[in-house]
Amino acid sequence: MGEYTDCYFTNPDGLKQHYRDYNSAGADAPVVLCMPGLTRNPKDFEAIADHLAGRCRIIAIANRGRGLSEYDPQPSRYTPITYVADVMTLLKHLGVAQVIALGTSLGGLMTMLMQAMYPGALKAAIINDIGPEVDPKGIERIKSYVGKGTPPQTWQEAVRAVKTANAGVYPNFTDTEWEGYTRNLYADNGGKPVVQYDPAISQNFESANDQSAPDLWPAFAALHNIPVVVLRGELSDILSANTLARMADEHPDLVPVTVPGLGHVPLMSEPVCKAAIDGLIARFL
Repeated sequence: MGEYTDCYFTNPDGLKQHYRDYNSAGADAPVVLCMPGLTRNPKDFEAIADHLAGRCRIIAIANRGRGLSEYDPQPSRYTPITYVADVMTLLKHLGVAQVIALGTSLGGLMTMLMQAMYPGALKAAIINDIGPEVDPKGIERIKSYVGKGTPPQTWQEAVRAVKTANAGVYPNFTDTEWEGYTRNLYADNGGKPVVQYDPAISQNFESANDQSAPDLWPAFAALHNIPVVVLRGELSDILSANTLARMADEHPDLVPVTVPGLGHVPLMSEPVCKAAIDGLIARFL
């Protein structure tokens, strides 16, 4: 695993937020800002961070209420616009004016909103398995397990629960891969798995559809002046093939990538993902 430093900053609401800083590249290296999915955290970017670390500075943020970041005592603030404000605070904290965004799922929505709300914040974008329209079937699947169920008491229970929820997403996973995927979602506390997100994030997700972004085409249009790569799992129930095709048609500099044999989301360790990301990064080296 690539070397990184665990760092923290204070967000606009006074909460302590965590990020990983892979800072082994040169001072002039491009900065890649990694933003994870709804319940996920910086561990999901370990593989791609290792792959890019010699060429780029990698910043992987844990949204408030996830990972090592503080939970918000006001769950109503768990919204994409709030997360974007947190990210912009982090960039100011780092003294970084412009980044290459790498957003997975929710992080992809944040990517679109960043450029729409703060024009010029991005020099390029990699969007992992989400688009301006989100398939309702995928939203219902995610709602079915986020913040629900009995917390697992053993790692075997945790792996079994994660596999049950995601069997259709990664149909070819080995037992070892399920173990690794589960350990990215949970922390180990004395041999017991502890989920790394605030269950209260489900409250806004359940009560409103703004987090599923039924129409972000205007925000997507803000990306039209920068190069974009969009990754899609062939079996994705979040980003449809039709939406990806429309994104490619409407954007003058977009590379669509479909990863065979898996759903939402690609892990970015797949060769086809690495190749597309390498192609984008090369434009800034």
